[in-house]
Amino acid sequence: MKSSSLRRGLAGAAAAALLAGAGVLATAPSAAAKANLIAIDKVSFHAPSVQVQVTYSCDPGMDHELVANATTLRKNTHLQAIAAGTIKKDKLVCDYNDHVAQITMRTAVGSQFEKGDKVKVTVFYFDNDGFSYANQDTVATL
Repeated sequence: MKSSSLRRGLAGAAAAALLAGAGVLATAPSAAAKANLIAIDKVSFHAPSVQVQVTYSCDPGMDHELVANATTLRKNTHLQAIAAGTIKKDKLVCDYNDHVAQITMRTAVGSQFEKGDKVKVTVFYFDNDGFSYANQDTVATL
């Protein structure tokens, strides 16, 4: 009889530990399992260049910049326009939550974007070692 009550005691302790573990997981920040993500929300013409609105999330302590590049998709590659913009690491809010940022890109010398241009926009994180990740691309008409 003692072994039976011992088994019930062990089973009860195991069930309590399992429920306690599930409770810890349920109350943990949902973003703790979240990666550093980027989503392109909107691309617009911002004369003389391009502006992109992105939703991003990043981990606390992340030492990266958020970079955006735009290129026109014109048939004549000699008339192609390019632009770039960054949000420096000290301007990013990295707390696991989603945040919205607007990047107004600077046009390269000799480049010109026009209303109605079809553009490819790429947004990504760039770290101190020169690696980029979380690349997101979209094609839009200005």
